[in-house]
Amino acid sequence: MRDRDWFDRRVWLDVPIRRLDCYQCGARAAERLSWLDTGERITHRLRAWIEALVQILPIAHVAQLTGLHWHTIKRIDHRRLQTRYGAFDAQGVRRLVMDEFALHKGHRYATVIMDAERMRVLWVGEGNSREAIRPFFELLGKEGCQHIEAVAMDMNTAFDLEVRAHCPNAEVVYDLFHVVARFGREVVDRVRVDQANALRSAPAQRQVIKRSRWLLLRNRDNLGNEQAVKLEELLAANAPLATVYLLKTAIKEIWFAPSVRDGARRWKDWYRLAIESGIAPAIAFAKRLRKYRRGILASAIFPLNTSILEGVNNRIKVIKRMAYGFRDSAYFFLKIKAAFPGKAR
Repeated sequence: MRDRDWFDRRVWLDVPIRRLDCYQCGARAAERLSWLDTGERITHRLRAWIEALVQILPIAHVAQLTGLHWHTIKRIDHRRLQTRYGAFDAQGVRRLVMDEFALHKGHRYATVIMDAERMRVLWVGEGNSREAIRPFFELLGKEGCQHIEAVAMDMNTAFDLEVRAHCPNAEVVYDLFHVVARFGREVVDRVRVDQANALRSAPAQRQVIKRSRWLLLRNRDNLGNEQAVKLEELLAANAPLATVYLLKTAIKEIWFAPSVRDGARRWKDWYRLAIESGIAPAIAFAKRLRKYRRGILASAIFPLNTSILEGVNNRIKVIKRMAYGFRDSAYFFLKIKAAFPGKAR
């Protein structure tokens, strides 16, 4: 059997094990060793070493270091994760955030649900439909669903409908990040392309607008001095781009309203500006956004957002890169839960 390495030396143990075979009653048994599980050929000391290594190194690197097979190391780590994080525990949860992330290429997604107060991943499942997230609410139970008071999400109709079906006391809160990102894609980008196409006869000016995408989409606070000057010059020279940039900045203020009343006033002002701008993409976006007004204004009562989950998504990408992709979704989801165990109560 294999034991932990001694410096650069592989350590193998040749241990005789006594066996009992009773010819009268037919009983058979083998001697049990306190430092070896039944049927295993790896000591507890080696297993503990591997469990420590896989928390800081990719499995492929641990396999190269220890000389053990990839699947052996993965099995050890999977058992550790299952023991520690496999059980569903949502006791005392009142506020949730949920978001989707790309599981594989080809538009395959998974959904992660997190305790917003303790920063703890509660559940991860394949898919982003109503049927996909329903098992979470079934695990939460009727009483647990009654205690949920707010759920932050993007403007995903499936999430919205399923939350309202199971959590009658919960207020849906739409996330600022996703709304601003969608406004950037559907309005700012569209106007930028239209303005560039209108300047085909002026190649130099057209190139300036075509290359201004990140200037327009990034927060002004994140721009350097030189970039800020370029942005000011661009907005001063192009009225439609200046208008949609102003709308992008103003829409954020709705989420930071100190009260629902003040938020409603800010929404009306923004909606009026969007409609009166005369810019078709902005008008269409404002009309679509109007039906989500309640969830936007709810942020004044429940200051939740899924920026927490954006950090989770970035960590998920790192986990995938370390493993060069996961073929076992259940193992992958346990790794995600282990990466976000949450704060102590």
